[in-house]
Amino acid sequence: MTFYQWIYKTFEPAVSALYRIEAHGVENIPADGAIVASNHTSFADVLVISAAARRQVRYMAKKELFKIPLLAPLIRALGAYPVNRGGPDVSSIKRTIELIDEGELIGIFPQGHRYGGQDPRTTEIKAGVGMIVYRTKAPVVPVFLDSKRGKTSMFRKNIVTFGTPVNFEELEFVKGGMAEYTRASQIIFNHICEIKYGKSELSAGEDAASPTEKND
Repeated sequence: MTFYQWIYKTFEPAVSALYRIEAHGVENIPADGAIVASNHTSFADVLVISAAARRQVRYMAKKELFKIPLLAPLIRALGAYPVNRGGPDVSSIKRTIELIDEGELIGIFPQGHRYGGQDPRTTEIKAGVGMIVYRTKAPVVPVFLDSKRGKTSMFRKNIVTFGTPVNFEELEFVKGGMAEYTRASQIIFNHICEIKYGKSELSAGEDAASPTEKND
């Protein structure tokens, strides 16, 4: 048993109970290298997705955390790796690509920031996930985090839905480049939002008018 497996076995029941996790579509997660891409509502999103996924999800974490003596060994053991949030970080992107090529599952939030309580369809989407898919050709599992007031919180039901993977071919890359990366990221995020809001209300690059009713 690996350290992560021990951590998961020990703490997953408590995390699932505290956050009242209801997971759907876990079978959509590939066994090989892939990306899970989700809307971002709170710091707890990482915990909730990891508990629901049933296999280790690797995330970037800001490099400052790796300078804390007691914290750094733990987050490294849990699979986190550093990123410079102050600007483009080529080394973290290369590391992400390597991990996917090695068969790891990488967690990415296309919004880049937390938007708790805000309709995700109205938020800006970053190009990063599109670029990584272009470089790796990895499938992307869209994930929607749904909870009351639109923010992952303890003691409230948090629904984690893993949708059907989006394959490389669906993103219609031609030559790569920022415009194609941005377009691919938007398509991926549309798939994320379709899990809750439905396909008929969405189109690439367009914002929807109003949020739908939240869960109790």
